[in-house]
Amino acid sequence: MTASDSMADAQSLDVIATGGVQAILRRPKWATLPVLLGGSVLLFWIITALTVQWWAPHDPIAIVDTRLLGPSLDHPLGTDALGRDVLSRTLHGATASMPVAAGVIVSALLIGGTIGAVAGFFGGWTDAVLMRFTDMMMAFPPILLAMVIAATLGVGIRNAAIAMTLVWWPGYARLLRGQFLAVKNYDHVIAAESLGAGRTRLMLRHILPIAFTPLLVLSTMDFGGVVLLAASLSFIGLGAVPPYPEWGSMISEGSRRFYDWWIAMGPGIAILTVVLAANFIGDGVRDLLDPRTKS
Repeated sequence: MTASDSMADAQSLDVIATGGVQAILRRPKWATLPVLLGGSVLLFWIITALTVQWWAPHDPIAIVDTRLLGPSLDHPLGTDALGRDVLSRTLHGATASMPVAAGVIVSALLIGGTIGAVAGFFGGWTDAVLMRFTDMMMAFPPILLAMVIAATLGVGIRNAAIAMTLVWWPGYARLLRGQFLAVKNYDHVIAAESLGAGRTRLMLRHILPIAFTPLLVLSTMDFGGVVLLAASLSFIGLGAVPPYPEWGSMISEGSRRFYDWWIAMGPGIAILTVVLAANFIGDGVRDLLDPRTKS
């Protein structure tokens, strides 16, 4: 072995020693600490919603101790006005908020995405009619319109979910319509159309995969907003029916007992963590799908 070979081997070992571990531990640009933290928090609440009935400390609707006990080792978040464990009720509240938020987002994406895609692709009078209807829906504040619809349909978590879906889809319709208007003029779409591709193929194969990316980012960020809206409807009595545990209704109960602060603290922290986690993940999804962030 020559001296130059020995030097080359030594340099290779140095590269492996100094850069190999860094290369293994190197994260993508989008995988920042807030994104990882948000993903962990959201994963915790999803797992909680799916499994809490098997490991919660107490039955969420059972009277387990003296009413209005402060936080203690037996009841880390105290008990409410009926003697129910606030921690157990907070954990069980995820079984209402998380599935409802996911269902509303998916339903709003399907409705708004379909309307926006049709309006943006066909244009003309179709675009004018659909967008004027969308503008009419967007003219009302979402919370007020959701209150009116929920009150008309009746109290209940299912009716609240329907009301939230009906007020949430216009934003997706507007966004996807604008994306379709831009993408349908791309060269590859014009080339596919000139080669005889049908309208359905153009929409689903050549336009939608590119136009859908901003919708995916927006829907991720909207997850926390839907949880907050669901809690708002329950807060005013238009959501979950007592004694079913739901974060908004629990905060409503706590608001009537200002000095028993622990009643509202648990569900308040739960809503805060879900909203922040959804925003952090939305930022990560945006950076992941943005080609400008890729080296």
